[in-house]
Amino acid sequence: MNETGTCQSCGMTIDDGTYCKYCTDENGNLQAFEERLDRMTQWLRRQEAVGSDEEARAKALSAMAEMPAWRDHPQLKAMRT
Repeated sequence: MNETGTCQSCGMTIDDGTYCKYCTDENGNLQAFEERLDRMTQWLRRQEAVGSDEEARAKALSAMAEMPAWRDHPQLKAMRT
């Protein structure tokens, strides 16, 4: 169980568990990296009025790099080198 009360994939506040309903598939499993990245990018475009798709994607990648579920993902590790 996640003791901080936040989704370890996106940082959203949750009551219990490790991931929020937006970061999991219909079986409760964490979505694939690319799917989560695409959805976070779309969300940023809608909610935060981020300029371009490229800017939204860069912001999503930056946020995901800080999340426990994704910080060791190879694509994010490659960005740090």
